Amino acid sequence: MLFAEKADYPGHHDSAGIPMLDYHGRIGLQYNPIAIAQWGLGNYNLFCQGQSNQRKKKFLAASDWLCAHLEPNSLGSWVWNHHFDWEYRSPLKAPWYSALAQGQGISLLVRAYSETGTATYLDAAERAFTSFLKSTSEGGVTFTDARSNLWFEEYIVSPPTHILNGFIWAAWGVYDYFLATESSVARDLFVQAVLTLRANLDGYDLGFWSLYEQSGTLLPMVASPFYHRLHIVQLRVMHRLSGDEMFARFADKWEAYARSHAKRTRALCYKSAFKLGYY
Repeated sequence: MLFAEKADYPGHHDSAGIPMLDYHGRIGLQYNPIAIAQWGLGNYNLFCQGQSNQRKKKFLAASDWLCAHLEPNSLGSWVWNHHFDWEYRSPLKAPWYSALAQGQGISLLVRAYSETGTATYLDAAERAFTSFLKSTSEGGVTFTDARSNLWFEEYIVSPPTHILNGFIWAAWGVYDYFLATESSVARDLFVQAVLTLRANLDGYDLGFWSLYEQSGTLLPMVASPFYHRLHIVQLRVMHRLSGDEMFARFADKWEAYARSHAKRTRALCYKSAFKLGYY
């Protein structure tokens, strides 16, 4: 799954060329580790397609930023913190961290190591990977539910919300770490993630659209059209990685939902009602 569209971020950059997102208001300009990792991955994609060495400089600049800003949280796990408050249904207070940031940071760093052989990148990836070996209550990013399903949580809240796209992206970071290191622990974690997705994917299917998360709210949090399309792409990649035909079947079904005007309209109504009720 390519990030080339993220390579030329049109917003603010700091003096080192690192993107800063403008959240406006009291939050203002902030570094977002996820956005920086995606910017780096996009430039890596374009560099691999034969574009100039300027692309290499940018993806290594993102990698260097990730190395410099990986830090232990209050429970000793090495994470990329977000140093701003974020309004979720359980507001996230700075500093907060995310399995999505951990996974995508690892995905970039192992590519930087593969390209350069610089051990600093692999060392940082190894430290970040340890967050997947701890539960959210221990300062990590994993949660094991009552049915022994292992989840990677995009937002660390209680009860957990199991955001679908974030879980899958985090799982790809684990998979990339396995490819780079041949770690049996990483391989087993990815296999557990595949089993979790397989066992729970039906719970994200409303019969007319996909869910963004398992919110536990009276009204379900329906995916936006963007995230619904993203889910489809992610499931097709999961099919390629795992060989499990179930992921392809759900991708086909969700594509059919997106082609239906009636289902798109119904999803929009659900999404609007959810925002009115919970935001």
